[in-house]
Amino acid sequence: MNDSPALVIFDLDGTLVDPAGSITGGIAHALTAHGLPVPDQASLSSMVGPPLVESLARLGSVPAEEVPGVVHTYRRHYVTAGMAESRPYPGVPELLARLRARGLRLAVATQKPQTLAERLLEVHGLDACFDSVHGAPDDETQPPAADGKAGMVRAALEENRAAAGSSVMVGDRRYDAAGAEANSVPCIGVRWGFAPAGELEALALVALVEDADELESAVIAVLAGAVAEAAPC
Repeated sequence: MNDSPALVIFDLDGTLVDPAGSITGGIAHALTAHGLPVPDQASLSSMVGPPLVESLARLGSVPAEEVPGVVHTYRRHYVTAGMAESRPYPGVPELLARLRARGLRLAVATQKPQTLAERLLEVHGLDACFDSVHGAPDDETQPPAADGKAGMVRAALEENRAAAGSSVMVGDRRYDAAGAEANSVPCIGVRWGFAPAGELEALALVALVEDADELESAVIAVLAGAVAEAAPC
C-alpha cells in the first residue's frame, strides 16, 4: 500500500442492506397508485441499482409527466414502510466492525438520494461505521448526473484523501463496477444482490464472493496488492 489511507467503498442496496422487497414492492405500489402497468418481477428487480427516474423512463410505460408523481408516491411509501422492512445482509455489520478495527476507512457510494441513504444507515445502526456517504441529489425528479456512480466513487476518494491504488469498491451490479473502473479502482462483486444471471461474471472484477467472510478476505487481499490486474471472473 502507498501512504494514502486505505479505503473501502460500498454500494448500499443489494450490497450492505437487503431491501427485502421494499424497493420492488414500493415501485409496484407507486405504479398501481397512478394507474400504470406493473412489470414482471425480473423487470422490477432490474430497477434496483440505477436511479429511479432512469429506471422508470426505461420501462417505456410511464409518461414523462407522470414520473415526478410516481417518484413521490414511491418515496413516501418507502419512508413510511419500506425502510423498516429492509435489513443488513448476514455478517455485514460484523464485517464492517472488523474492517474498521483494521484501521481502514469506509465509505458508501449509492444512487439512493443522500438523505435517505444516511437515514437508512442510521435505522440499521450502520451510520457510525462510515467515514462518508455519497448519494444522489434528494430531488429525484431531476435528470441523474451524467457521470452517475463514477462521480460518487470519485467524491468518496476525494473526501477520504484516498488514491485509487489504495482503494477498492464493493457492489452487486454492473453500475458499481463501471463507477469503480472510471476511477481506476478495483471492484469486488457480491453474489447476494440484484444482478441478473451472468452479469457479474461478465465484468472485470478482482473477486466475486459468496458471503461476508469471503468479502473480508478479498478486501484485505486487494488492498495488500495480492490481486493483480483485473480480469473477467
